Amino acid sequence: MRMRWDAFLAAVQERGKYSSRDEAERAARVVLALLGAHLVGEVRAQLADRLPETCALVLLNPLQAYEPLSPDRFVRATAAWIEGATEKTATWDVSAVLSVVADVAQEDLLNRLLLQLPPGYDLLFGRPAVAT
Repeated sequence: MRMRWDAFLAAVQERGKYSSRDEAERAARVVLALLGAHLVGEVRAQLADRLPETCALVLLNPLQAYEPLSPDRFVRATAAWIEGATEKTATWDVSAVLSVVADVAQEDLLNRLLLQLPPGYDLLFGRPAVAT
């Protein structure tokens, strides 16, 4: 069942301790766009089916990444796309969004998703060693 946009944003806002929905939405859009650039095929489509429609469109629209970003480079890329962000705040943003994505994906899909990403993303999703 597809999660509602309001519920998704509320969860991101709570986990990220953002003072406004706008901050949560900005983080969600940037992180989902970067994530979408790294996922392909059925896994990306299945995740999009579980996310709110707004999130699904962001996830499905980016061009494929030229090369997979390591978790550290993913955080740095997030920082580059969010005005005023540092690597520390971007780590917070990535974790807030991806932990909600992990809940939405549930374990089976999350495990398949992690297989498409370089090692270490399990920590960004707040699920250390889930893919082992």
